[in-house]
Amino acid sequence: MKKKIFVGNLSWKVTEDILRPVFEKIGKVVSVKIITDQYTGKSKGFGFVEMENSEDADRAIRELNETAVLDRNIRVSLAQERSERSGNREPRESHGGGRSDSGRSDSGRSDGRSGGFRSKAPNANM
Repeated sequence: MKKKIFVGNLSWKVTEDILRPVFEKIGKVVSVKIITDQYTGKSKGFGFVEMENSEDADRAIRELNETAVLDRNIRVSLAQERSERSGNREPRESHGGGRSDSGRSDSGRSDGRSGGFRSKAPNANM
């Protein structure tokens, strides 16, 4: 049975082609995925390796945790199933508008704009 492993504390220089052979020394690797930022394409410093069987996955966790890959000691553990995100957020399509930081609905704005991200630029009027 396949087993997914979480790999954290990755150097931003690590690619899937670098990580795969590290785990292939332990056993058969089904897939390797380094998570990247959707806008910049840069690594977020973690990823997942799927091993063909649970014995190899358990061995990889034991033997590779805290070992150096490039310039950092990686953290290797069993991947957790992704759960529903907490909070009472619904998909934007299902309700009239987002919530601003103040908690009021942005859907009733009189200027015709919807809510969104705020600029972090300093206020020139200060």
